[in-house]
Amino acid sequence: MPDLHLIAAARLRADAQRYTANRRALVEALERAEGPITIPELLGSRGELAQSSAYRNLGILERAGVVHRIVTSDEFARFELAEDLTEHHHHLVCTTCGGVEDFTVPDELERTLDRSLEQVAGTRGFSVNQHRLDLLGTCSRCCSPRR
Repeated sequence: MPDLHLIAAARLRADAQRYTANRRALVEALERAEGPITIPELLGSRGELAQSSAYRNLGILERAGVVHRIVTSDEFARFELAEDLTEHHHHLVCTTCGGVEDFTVPDELERTLDRSLEQVAGTRGFSVNQHRLDLLGTCSRCCSPRR
């Protein structure tokens, strides 16, 4: 896979932005994350980064196509690297706590899903480039009885 930092820098340049040390730190933190994370979680891993700087820089990285924002039912959006920089995956989104978990499906199911979505889009004259699938529901932590 091509170097993540070279791609991030090129995308930022195309958006008339620089790949600053703070933006690089955010990309590195997202690369290390096990899934989509909130800004407070990001700040916890990068203590030297100011909250206002994190919000501003994540917005710039999102606009440049380096970062993807996932909005949930709680007060914090989650952030992850853009899918084309990692691997194709989907999300389980808990509507109770706002947690987000990545998941993948077997290749055959993914191909079937692609064909079905292209068929639906084609009936409306829409050309599909990619898809994202978010399953909304209740996570196992929120389903478990409180002890």
